[in-house]
Amino acid sequence: MHTYRSTVRACFVGYAVQAIVNNFLPLLFTTFMASFGLSLTRISLLVTFNFGVQLCVDVLAGLVADRLGYRRCMVLAHIFCAAGLGGLSFLPALLPAPFVGILLSVTVYAVGGGILEVLVSPIVENCPTENKAGTMSLLHSFYCWGTVAVVLLSTLFFAAFGTARWRILSVLWALVPAVNAVVFSRVPMPEPAAEAKGRPLRALLRKRLFWPVLLLMFCSGAAEQAVSQWASAFTESALHVSKTTGDLLGTMAFSVLMGFGRLLYGKKSEKLPLQAFMLGSGILCVCSYLLVSLTASPALGLLGCALCGLSVGIFWPGTTSLAAGGIPDGGTAMFALMALFGDVGCASGPTFVGTLSDRFGDLHSGVLAATAFPVLLLIGLWWFRRTAKHTAKPE
Repeated sequence: MHTYRSTVRACFVGYAVQAIVNNFLPLLFTTFMASFGLSLTRISLLVTFNFGVQLCVDVLAGLVADRLGYRRCMVLAHIFCAAGLGGLSFLPALLPAPFVGILLSVTVYAVGGGILEVLVSPIVENCPTENKAGTMSLLHSFYCWGTVAVVLLSTLFFAAFGTARWRILSVLWALVPAVNAVVFSRVPMPEPAAEAKGRPLRALLRKRLFWPVLLLMFCSGAAEQAVSQWASAFTESALHVSKTTGDLLGTMAFSVLMGFGRLLYGKKSEKLPLQAFMLGSGILCVCSYLLVSLTASPALGLLGCALCGLSVGIFWPGTTSLAAGGIPDGGTAMFALMALFGDVGCASGPTFVGTLSDRFGDLHSGVLAATAFPVLLLIGLWWFRRTAKHTAKPE
């Protein structure tokens, strides 16, 4: 018999699905550049489109979920993810321009990713569980474990069968959201109650504490994805290591340590002050960005990628917990707007890196300029703390 623990576990897999749709395609960037003649700017457009579509969905998902209910939306989200990943296997060959086929596939699975981004957190928040902050951090760690699975299993697949058979792998990854769609059709679901839908949007935007939260969400997405999306291409083209080595010691190490950071806080959340943990992580993030961008050593560059993963792990779930604690009646609208700003950051970070790198002909330059994102995050933490001190009562 299914219980709410089954629902939480399905949400964990839902975040792993989010990791698949965000991180499988970047493993193919160099393959697409070689096979289809795509430039860095066009590759950047794929990333921008993925997160751009997700943020457009973020705007609507909160309103739609309150009307359709969580269950229908989650099933639809997984169907879109499965269809997009499956379409990636044949649309580039079917359409006259391969880039259009890739872009269409990205658009379809980005719709599902956007719905997941908005709804997974409030579903877990509304499930009857203890230690919400720890559970939320553990939930977000599954994005990391999903990324690790994508990188490790994809790398093993490419080593065994070659990158030329990436279409088969795309179909195999599509099975994960397809199966989880069935699971979500059966587990108990805490549908949003009328009294829990939260503040009207206008009232939410008038709350001073919400604005530093939005800045933190933007910087969380940008700081995480600016390195994550380019790690595979960066280690191969800028550090001149093999694809297998770069994916395992760069992209996968980034995700392993990001998951470790989230798992650590999830287990020790009752003893670790959240804001202090985020502050230390922000400082480490600045240092890791500088290490990645200023070194020509493959070993130090790979170390910088790994440390960056460790540093960004707490940003997204930590900001979610800060918002849930500071604005307890924010409701689905709050989570939707946070996801929107987070996805704006997710789109802006890697696009910023790719555009500047294409202009200057060097990925180091783009990563160096992107150090601005963790610096802004530190400013956002100061702003949040200052605003919270001056807000003695809920507005």
